[in-house]
Amino acid sequence: MLIDDPKILTRLEPVLRRVMIVDANLAASRLLTDLMKGLGAREVLVEVDEKRALELIRDFEPSLIFVERTGPRLDGETLARRIRRSHLASRQVPIIMVTAEATATNIKGARDAGVHEFMVKPFTAGDLVRRVINVATRPRNWVEAVGYVGPDRRRFNSGDYKGPKKRREESAAAAPDHIDTLDQARRILVAALDQFDRDPPQALRAIRAQAADLKAHAIEKGQTRLAVNAAELEGAASAPQATATAVRGPAVAVLALIAQSSAETGGRAA
Repeated sequence: MLIDDPKILTRLEPVLRRVMIVDANLAASRLLTDLMKGLGAREVLVEVDEKRALELIRDFEPSLIFVERTGPRLDGETLARRIRRSHLASRQVPIIMVTAEATATNIKGARDAGVHEFMVKPFTAGDLVRRVINVATRPRNWVEAVGYVGPDRRRFNSGDYKGPKKRREESAAAAPDHIDTLDQARRILVAALDQFDRDPPQALRAIRAQAADLKAHAIEKGQTRLAVNAAELEGAASAPQATATAVRGPAVAVLALIAQSSAETGGRAA
């Protein structure tokens, strides 16, 4: 075993139940398979084709996905985006992107595609262990928007890039964990309403997610009106054949309450 600490192994177990590796390089995928089994992975499935991988994810339901950034029949960023925007049971599982090129552009592309971690070939067992521990023990808030779907990008981590933009990347990763729930909800709701016609299913999913988060937040803070209005918005966005017209009214009401709450507390969401 690569880790002998039973407490860490217990925390890794849910992530290591079913691991999927999408990489056309058979030698690389074989090495990664051996290392994952050394960590205690129960099942490891390897695929080389992007389209086939998406089909297999539906049935295999991996708990962790490794994806090479490029390949003959593979675009890792496109695959990550398709997983995140799908209705697959595994759409929110950790994705670790692997590549031989750790440029600022590639790291940003991986982050914006919704991956959790970035790992450069050739990698060591220690590199792999650190990435797996990160995704298993440091959960990140999920962002369900229209332009972006995935883990909170402010906590994206890559220790591989050494270029001139490293300081900027580290500053972003070091941002506070606390999320201003009202401000984030406001931004995502406004974007979802504005871009509804471009992608109605994802806009509705984003609205539902923000409504649910706002409802929970309002209940916790004792904000009854916001909780009620958020529940109404969630219901409108969950209705069969929901339309932009149907959700706009409840959304505007919620946005008004967010602005009022922000003005009263001096927050950023005004």
